Amino acid sequence: MNKFTSYTTVASMNQWIRVWKNSFVIATALGVLILAIAIIGLNDLSSNAQSAGKTQLQWYGQSAFKLTTPEGNVLLIDPWIENPINPDGKTIIATLNKVDLILVTHGHFDHAGNAVEIAKKTKAKLVSTYDLGQAMVHHSGYPKDLVGFETQGNFGGEVTLLNGEVKVAYIPAVHSSSVASDGSPANFAGNPGGFLISVKNGPVIYHTGDTDLFSDMKLIPQFRKVNLMLTCIGGQFTMGPLRAAEAVKLVNPSTVVPMHYGVFNLPGTPAAFSQALQRQGVKSQMKVMKVGEVLKL
Repeated sequence: MNKFTSYTTVASMNQWIRVWKNSFVIATALGVLILAIAIIGLNDLSSNAQSAGKTQLQWYGQSAFKLTTPEGNVLLIDPWIENPINPDGKTIIATLNKVDLILVTHGHFDHAGNAVEIAKKTKAKLVSTYDLGQAMVHHSGYPKDLVGFETQGNFGGEVTLLNGEVKVAYIPAVHSSSVASDGSPANFAGNPGGFLISVKNGPVIYHTGDTDLFSDMKLIPQFRKVNLMLTCIGGQFTMGPLRAAEAVKLVNPSTVVPMHYGVFNLPGTPAAFSQALQRQGVKSQMKVMKVGEVLKL
């Protein structure tokens, strides 16, 4: 081997070493990048998992609830917030600056409640049956531009709202419905109902509205598993504890929260409801909320 050949061989080896080192550096960098992407992906999954547990439900008394979704959308259900068992009603309304949707099950004052006042302040759209929506516009003063086709429906139907984060299905109820204002005669407001509310990355909630027990309740979980049932128990104007317990047995939710009691001297109580659930062997967990309490779902 002459000097030129030897020099060429050494140069080739040095070049090969440099190429190998560069390849090693590139491979290492790619490995680090892939690892970083994997970690970010896991963090995103963790974040999504956490967001699934951030749906919040607050009780204002009677049948009034505030539902806050993982994305921060705010829904009010039957917002009679200034009711006799809520001493902070006026303050709560004064500080309600963001409400996206107001859901009203029927026209009676203890359910429509403060809906109009809150809508005028927050521009919240009304979710209701079509007949109730029209009655609230014409007789209660709900802003007409906030009662649109996209948030109105009827029993058997479902609307998808808030960019797909919330679905609301219309469920019948056995009750009555009318609206009145300033002492004027009551006006027809369609048929009463309840809502099946499905939250993306969150729970499925059944709000019964005012109703008696009816056998078709057993069909609700055939279409969607109910995580939380909000049921009236007061009696006299709705089903009482015994019939409400049977309703829970039909729906079979994971958890049930009693509502629509403690006002108007209604006879139904959570204690009687708890006893009825036990006697009927209902497996759903009962949670009694305090006025103002927030559940994280």
